[in-house]
Amino acid sequence: MNTSAAQATIAVIGGSGLYQMPGLTEVVEQMIETPFGAPSDTLTIGTLHDQRIAFLPRHGRGHHLTPSEVPYRANIYALKSLGVSHVISVSACGSLREDYAPGDIVIPDQLYDHSKAERGGRSFFDQGIVAHVGMADPFCPELSGVLAEATQRADGTVHQGGTFITIEGPRFSTKSESRAYRQLGFDLIGMTAAPEAFLAREAELCYATLAHVTDYDVWHTGETVSADLVMKRFHHNLEIAQQTIIEAITAIVALPRACSCSTALANAFTTAPDRITTAVRTRLPSIIGRYYPLS
Repeated sequence: MNTSAAQATIAVIGGSGLYQMPGLTEVVEQMIETPFGAPSDTLTIGTLHDQRIAFLPRHGRGHHLTPSEVPYRANIYALKSLGVSHVISVSACGSLREDYAPGDIVIPDQLYDHSKAERGGRSFFDQGIVAHVGMADPFCPELSGVLAEATQRADGTVHQGGTFITIEGPRFSTKSESRAYRQLGFDLIGMTAAPEAFLAREAELCYATLAHVTDYDVWHTGETVSADLVMKRFHHNLEIAQQTIIEAITAIVALPRACSCSTALANAFTTAPDRITTAVRTRLPSIIGRYYPLS
């Protein structure tokens, strides 16, 4: 871990346009090495409303990483090592219901993992330490509420609640898959929410998603889904996403963290303390240091 890294309180994981925020000052760029390799790209850290904010392009600058190639563990570990407590995920998604229309923003409250690849590691807990973290409510309810209110103030059309299914990608769904997901009661579909949300909880971070609806997947007969369409609609909403983040900052800092995210590991460890070696403690200080320090 790079111990000389700058510090930040809030992080935004999303597309390249987000780290070119209007009003962002005292900007530095920081590449952080982690026990899991390098994150997706250099982090951009700047001051906005007197708060240090870290921006990380999930797919790397120029969007060169597929959803399966994103180094999710390295990304979350890097943010945790900066001192981040709250993570805003900004992502494009497809809608599986008529009333969540393209151009709308949804703050989901549930997540279904239908991805298949290893995806850069699905947990921090392996190689000598085991923890079973509760994930009944995968998105932080406090942070989700703040984002919903901030989106309204930014004049976005926002919906609170919905189940987000993560598929493997990078291909889009077949019509039969899309119809099946609708029949199973899913509301949104995307390719990156898992394992990102699960790793954020393991790192005891508050994590919530601003899901920007770009299309109706392929169950809807009104249009043909394409990468070009998705990116055009996502960038069209970029100003709303930026304004939402600006509106949310003050409220996020004022949150008392009464949610359970910050203590997710308190009762999760099953490995006997005397079996948690110095090597394990040295490898994961940002994750387990408060429970199992080096000395």
